[in-house]
Parts: sequence; C-alpha cells; structure tokens
Amino acid sequence: MTLKDQGHIQIGNASLEYRMIGPRPDAAPTIVMLHEGLGSVTTWNDFPQKIAEKTGAGVFVYSRAGYGQSSSVPLPRPLDYMQREATDVLGKLLDAIGFRRGILLGHSDGATIAAYYAGSVQDHRVRGLILMAPHFFLEPSNVEAIRNTVATYESTDLRARLARHHADVDTAFKGWSGAWLDAGFARFDTTDALAYIRVPVLVIQGAADPYGTLAQVRVVEEECYCPVETLVLEGVGHAPHREKPAETLGAVTEFSDQIFRVHHEGIENAA
Repeated sequence: MTLKDQGHIQIGNASLEYRMIGPRPDAAPTIVMLHEGLGSVTTWNDFPQKIAEKTGAGVFVYSRAGYGQSSSVPLPRPLDYMQREATDVLGKLLDAIGFRRGILLGHSDGATIAAYYAGSVQDHRVRGLILMAPHFFLEPSNVEAIRNTVATYESTDLRARLARHHADVDTAFKGWSGAWLDAGFARFDTTDALAYIRVPVLVIQGAADPYGTLAQVRVVEEECYCPVETLVLEGVGHAPHREKPAETLGAVTEFSDQIFRVHHEGIENAA
C-alpha cells in the first residue's frame, strides 16, 4: 500500500488509525511505535515527530483496535490480549506497511507487545527494541495503581480528557482496566519470550513508576541473551517521554543511531 501522512489501514476486520512521519519504509529504516494501555496515535503528542527529526528514520504510529479512532472491540478483552496483538496483528501490520527494517518502540502495554513479538516471531526486519515502562508479570503495586486509576476515571475529569483521544473511550478504558483487574490476570507472565529475543534492547524505566517496579527491568537483564541497555530515571513515573522528554529522546536517538549504523543505515542528515 501507499502510506499517506495519516489515515486508516485495514488489518483483518479492524480499521486501524495511523500516522506516518518522514521517509517511507522503502527509503529508510522505520521506527514503529506501540502505545500504552490507554494510548493512541494522538497521546504520543509531538514525540514521534521529534524522533523522526533526530534520527532521520521514518516513524509509524498507530492505534490498536479499541483505541483512538480505530475500530472498536467487544468486551471483555481476552486476558492474553497483548500476546494476541503480538502474534496475530503486529506481523500483518508490518507486512501491510511495507516494513523492511527498523525498530519497535513500545510504551507500557506496547512495550510488552513489542518484546513478545520479537521473542515469538523471528522477524529479521526488526533490528532492535526500545521498551519504555514494560511489564512482563503482575505486581501488587501494579494492581493497586490500576484500581486507583479506575477510581480517578469514575470521579474526576479523566474520562473527558481521555475522550479527546478515543472515539469509544469507555471501551478503551474498561478493556484495559477490566483485563488487568480480572482475577485470572494474576497468571499473566510473558518472561519466557525474553530468552528468544535476538536483537539489542534498550529499556527505559522510571524509578517511581506505580505500574511497575525495577523488577521488570531486572527480568530483561536476567532473561535476555541479547545486548541489553537500561536507563533508569529517578523521580520519573510511568511516562518517561512526557516526564523527562529530553533524556528519553536522547536515549532513543543514541540507541537508534547505533542500530542503524551497525547495519550501515545511518542517516547523515538527521537533525
């Protein structure tokens, strides 16, 4: 397909909202960005644009089904929705956009999906992973944080603020929170896939993240046989790219530059 600057792409029965910034996949490496559990194309704000400017790579951002302006989904979500997204959707999406080589950059749920894809599908096109605030198993503090977020959604203007980004805001929110708070979700664990990742990984984690402790970083370091770099940001919560944008952008740019130059794909005219 010919990628426009923005639009929708059909993957199976779902119409997925997307934005494409910079050179297309046939002209340069592509950084594919996977959003958080309450995210969408627009919740990234100007971070994708800054990545494109700094790296010279193309940046593809999309909203998963049930988020943003993409097709809605039935509830409840299956408890393995992240694994399904990785194995049933992401590869088809990469094929559809003509992805040739590049990096998967995920935040929160998106980071988990990116890691699970790289550990489950040996896709030579994926040259590296950037995982911001990933989670690979459930922690008590994570559950408590989500319960607090549900209370905030029900009692403050959080719903209205999220509705700016999601056509079906209740499905987006309840699909995410309902799965994580389901008793069966206690068995959630995707650490096994980490041992099968064969590309360099950068993990960016806020030390004050209520949704995941540094144990999530340590499990990557312990289970992965590939090179792993970590950036732990003191005093930062769940969104390093919003709370410490300069430091996060710098780490993303440096890691991407290393990956692309190893494969002789460095961009000489990047800003």
